[in-house]
Amino acid sequence: MTAAHPSKRLNSVNPLDPGDTRDIPARVELASQRFRAYGRVPCFRLSPLAPVELEDYLEGLGWKRQDETIVMTSNLEELDLSEERDQIPLKDIGRFVEASVTIHGRPKELRPGFSELLDGIRPNKGMFVLEAGGRAVSNVLCVQDGVMAGLFDVGTLPDARRNGYGRTIIGSTLKWAASLGAKKAWLQIEAENVAGLALYKRFGFQEAYRYAYRESNEK
Repeated sequence: MTAAHPSKRLNSVNPLDPGDTRDIPARVELASQRFRAYGRVPCFRLSPLAPVELEDYLEGLGWKRQDETIVMTSNLEELDLSEERDQIPLKDIGRFVEASVTIHGRPKELRPGFSELLDGIRPNKGMFVLEAGGRAVSNVLCVQDGVMAGLFDVGTLPDARRNGYGRTIIGSTLKWAASLGAKKAWLQIEAENVAGLALYKRFGFQEAYRYAYRESNEK
């Protein structure tokens, strides 16, 4: 649980053993109680590693499957990133948070929690913001840990899309990660984001697996 941020990815149960099927009703209720204690709706993230029996049980409770997400990976060693723009990531967490909140249209109240979350990241983090016309138009958070680099919080202002900003900042981010020794990049994208999928495929990203959420109907 991450009380300071509303992201489902940070606030969901993520089962990782398809053979762990004991006491499913009792354990679902125990987990749900913890969510309620935080004032949140109980939520499970179900990947291919989640037990089928758990999915069936939640279906029986009426918990709807939603927000199908694709996890994609790209082999950076196979990409030619030499022509991508060299961009130095921000050091100022506050500046990145302000840009991200604006670009994604999130409530200003999330700024303190998001700042705390970023400050707690221990591996190398690259906070990238692309500006045009005197404003932030696109942003990416990259966490580089050894040979792996994860891309998060990717976004472009709605009225600035289709101008190549997303492609530019993704290219810069991957170039930065590769320069630090990353060999593989990964990210998550909603299955319905057709434009985003097309962009990532240009950088060699391919589907690794999918997951979705099941959330309680309680309010």
